[in-house]
Amino acid sequence: MNTIDFTKPVTVHFIGIGGISMSGLAEILLNAGFTVSGSDRAASPLTGRLEEEGAQIFIGQRAENITGDVQLVIYTAAIKEDNPEYRQALALGIPMMTRAELLGQIMKNYRTSIAVSGTHGKTTTTSMITSVLLEADTDPTVSVGGMLPSIGGNIRIGKSDCFLTEACEYTNSFLSFYPTISVILNIEEDHLDFFKDIHDIRNSFAKFAALLPEDGLLVINSDIDDTEEITENVKCPVVTVSAHSDAGYTADNVAYDDKGCAHFDVIRNGSRFISVKLAIPGEHNISNALAAVAVCDHIGISGDSIAKGLADYTGVDRRFQYKGTVGGVTVIDDYAHHPTEIAATLSAAEHYPHDKLWLVFQPHTYSRTKALFDEFAKVLSRADNVILADIYAAREKDNLGISSEDLCEAVKSYGTLAHYFGSFDEIENFLLQNCSPGDLLITMGAGDVVKIADSLLGN
Repeated sequence: MNTIDFTKPVTVHFIGIGGISMSGLAEILLNAGFTVSGSDRAASPLTGRLEEEGAQIFIGQRAENITGDVQLVIYTAAIKEDNPEYRQALALGIPMMTRAELLGQIMKNYRTSIAVSGTHGKTTTTSMITSVLLEADTDPTVSVGGMLPSIGGNIRIGKSDCFLTEACEYTNSFLSFYPTISVILNIEEDHLDFFKDIHDIRNSFAKFAALLPEDGLLVINSDIDDTEEITENVKCPVVTVSAHSDAGYTADNVAYDDKGCAHFDVIRNGSRFISVKLAIPGEHNISNALAAVAVCDHIGISGDSIAKGLADYTGVDRRFQYKGTVGGVTVIDDYAHHPTEIAATLSAAEHYPHDKLWLVFQPHTYSRTKALFDEFAKVLSRADNVILADIYAAREKDNLGISSEDLCEAVKSYGTLAHYFGSFDEIENFLLQNCSPGDLLITMGAGDVVKIADSLLGN
């Protein structure tokens, strides 16, 4: 693998620079004195921000974007070998590196590198830790997979020796990292277009855990099945968290406010540590918060700062995000795209004041929809009314013989009112005609379903 000498900045080109992670890494390199260019399919606020920082942005990916002065090319897992810029870099003999490899190289430059992994909850937990680190004035560098208001985007460049990032398991990206503190929130079936099965996924998480140095720390949710199998090759201390059972950090005296936000006591090694009041809803966020507490406690942040930082965290875009009210209907948008995530969001909604719950769901990828079809149908049926949009294909081209119409019929089999529409306009018109004041509407999915919420609210 190629290595980067951060004391000798070079000219770097990013293929797909507009992505949430790629744009953040490009900004880190710009700040470190590198000359940065990059391409993407369309302009966006993220590419605009990079241009303001001095990057050269190309709209459209073409061979001529890779010029002779480029010394390193960064690309994502979505880039295939037939990509014209990828081919041109090969032809010119320019060293290339994946996004994950670059992130790993960046992590090596920090004394404390925190990597937050798990099938669900990475962005929220990373954001919670960020809020605490900011409250404690630690001046961290942060790379998060969403737009976090407290840092004004998806990246924060600090001046301390602390780096915090999400660690995604897809294509084994996180195996290129160099963490000193790792978090494993949960391990479930997902990304089955890459992994063979749950055993393959667990094996990857075990390898990720084993990356830690002897003086590092692993924080793991003890509710994960057979955690010992994941931690057996870990050479550093292991700290457990759980909202439901005995662990190093657990929750007691749990209660909820009228918006479904939890408050609870954190029990550390059997004794009360701090009281926490969250400003985001859902039982699942208790587990996320406990992981954040364990990390921040380990690096020496006071209990008062941890509690204050968690209380101040009000969420990240597209995670049970309040969008507004139209015609007396409350509109929430959420990124959930896995049955477990959907269940967590619907559980949070149960605590939220409403009459009927309307759920507009856009499935994400054919492979995930097919592999977890029955689980999707069952969990979606928990809403009062379900509207299915077409599957968001993302990187996939083969529909595998599966469709949102199939999923709609499966939801109906549970006795839930369900409808499928082939366009966002049809969905919006149906909602306007059928939602009533006092109802709660959630647009949900990892694709572009948020456009429906924005359109309804006139944004």
